[in-house]
Amino acid sequence: MNYLDYFKEICSIPHGSYNIDKISAYLENFAIEQGLEHYRDELGNVIIIREATPGRENDEPVIIQGHMDMVAVKDPDCDIDMATEGLRLETDGDFLFAKGTSLGADDGVAVCYAMALLASKDLSLPRLEVVITVNEETGMEGAMGIDLSMLKGHTMLNLDSEEEGEFLVSCAGGARVDFEYDFRSGATVEKTDDLKVYEIDMSGFIGGHSGTEIDKKRANAIRIMCRLLKRLLDAGFMTALGDIKGGTADNAICNSCKAVILGKAIEPEVFDIFKFEAMEAYLATESGAQITIKESSETPVFYQAGDFLHFLSSLPDGVVSMSTDIEGLVETSLNHGVIRMKDGLVKLSISVRSNDNDKKAELIKTLKELSEPRPVITGIRGEYPGWNYRKESPLRDKITKVYKETTGKAPIFKAIHAGLECGLLAEKIDDLDCVSFGPNIYDIHTTSERLSLSSAERTWNFVVELLK
Repeated sequence: MNYLDYFKEICSIPHGSYNIDKISAYLENFAIEQGLEHYRDELGNVIIIREATPGRENDEPVIIQGHMDMVAVKDPDCDIDMATEGLRLETDGDFLFAKGTSLGADDGVAVCYAMALLASKDLSLPRLEVVITVNEETGMEGAMGIDLSMLKGHTMLNLDSEEEGEFLVSCAGGARVDFEYDFRSGATVEKTDDLKVYEIDMSGFIGGHSGTEIDKKRANAIRIMCRLLKRLLDAGFMTALGDIKGGTADNAICNSCKAVILGKAIEPEVFDIFKFEAMEAYLATESGAQITIKESSETPVFYQAGDFLHFLSSLPDGVVSMSTDIEGLVETSLNHGVIRMKDGLVKLSISVRSNDNDKKAELIKTLKELSEPRPVITGIRGEYPGWNYRKESPLRDKITKVYKETTGKAPIFKAIHAGLECGLLAEKIDDLDCVSFGPNIYDIHTTSERLSLSSAERTWNFVVELLK
């Protein structure tokens, strides 16, 4: 089997974050079938070791690293149950994608490359130490808890990047900050004859990765909903809030949101004005966004929401600061990822990122201060360190040489604002020399995600030449 065959097998197994038992067992069984040394811990992380081919025993071992979970999102009309069913793969020219859902090439590519290398019968390889972690997309819990004491290598290829020819050498640290806003002790509002129940629906936003796309001027549907509701409230059209929900993952820019409100009758042309004002800054980038309002038969408990909307509006979102050391690099940001309201309790999860650990701590402190005294921060979870740039890197030198020889081009070394597991693993492996790279994958964490097949083949060939 080649790497693409393994990728298709992976896609047939549900493997969204926190739904990794089957994919973890699949990898363990693969190691058993191949007769390879392997470890599977209580978290579900899998380590598989293949000894060097004859003649390569004295070479430096190489760690191949990626994660087995994917951001499992689907279109509203998609009938796949991503918790129990596999993906429906299709191709369109050079692109491989999954119909109606995300593809999970982030980071199925790393897993399938590693499997193909481990199973190879004809490649000359050093000792390979394959580390496949769980729940990277939700806070890197697997990398935090994994034991790497059995590894001998200090050189690592992290295959969790999405732009061919760009090699990452530093990344942001991050954390998830969870808020709760409790309406239950506040004032409720009864429906009367002169008040109507409306459902506001926002959909079709581009969304995307909250690290790599945070500076692309993409609208966050939670923030747009907050802006729209506050305008309606201030103008006297909205009286109370009954429900709000949006987002599917903390680290994905929210691309849809719904709210149920109680308010006075509002004419379509008046609503269009408020809708325009809420979206005005994003009209150029969000041409596919849809914002609709309709009367609803829902009858939730309605709560006065002025204080809540004022609080939500006070929170920063998006890019907070740019790096002063690396041109064009976002230094610090945050993303409103998921919001849910149930029985009068609103829960909001925000993803915080920074390439400067002090700036990350400062932003979290700011969020705490803004939350007082109304809601409470219920937890800071999934915190992970940034990955610092290594000035001297034999691996980087080898990559430069091999990439020029195989492509005729010079590699591009970059720092990114997204989080990678390299920072956590560097804390567990002394003197780790690491670079992250991968093939072209577009619109990860969305239902538009697609993998360039030609790029995947070129990247595979480069990995093979590098390991040679």
